Amino acid sequence: MRVIAGKYRGRPLRSLRGNDTRPTSDRLRETIFNVLTAGNPAALEGTVWLDLFAGTGAVGIEALSRGARQVYFVETSPAAAKVIEQNLHSLGIEQGYRILRDDLAGILWRLKREHVSADVVFLDPPYRMQQAYEESLTALADSPLVWAMSLVIAEHEKKFDPGSEFKSLTRVRKLVQGNAALSFYRIGGPPDLNE
Repeated sequence: MRVIAGKYRGRPLRSLRGNDTRPTSDRLRETIFNVLTAGNPAALEGTVWLDLFAGTGAVGIEALSRGARQVYFVETSPAAAKVIEQNLHSLGIEQGYRILRDDLAGILWRLKREHVSADVVFLDPPYRMQQAYEESLTALADSPLVWAMSLVIAEHEKKFDPGSEFKSLTRVRKLVQGNAALSFYRIGGPPDLNE
């Protein structure tokens, strides 16, 4: 596993042993960032990210490598949070991030009080935790952290559909790659006509 592009391009990232943490593959990360930059490498400059179920931190670190101003890594597992810290340290990243180890409700409440607005929210719960998709997407739809220009991206198994609408949060695009899929949501966005 490595950083794909940007300031830390080609640098290796650590992962956890076992199956509890499943890092987003290099290929799928490349797809996410190709969609987000759409031929404009500077598109992510100054953005604010929320990386939920962050695991190794690979997606948030990729965002930092490509110019994100701030990434909030949300991870409740102490072992995974330590790996995120190790990955950031090995790359020499000393600012522009926070590692938050609380449940989602607590995180959303804290960031709301700090007046944080996310440009991109990425969530990738363990595939077996299917209920976490509905809970997370519903909580995000109710949160001021997600605004009209925010993009919420959920990685999930191809055979599992997390849902197309969560209150005002609507799926606007779905991409399938191998056994994984990416669902893209916006507040009040037009529904994906390809569903």
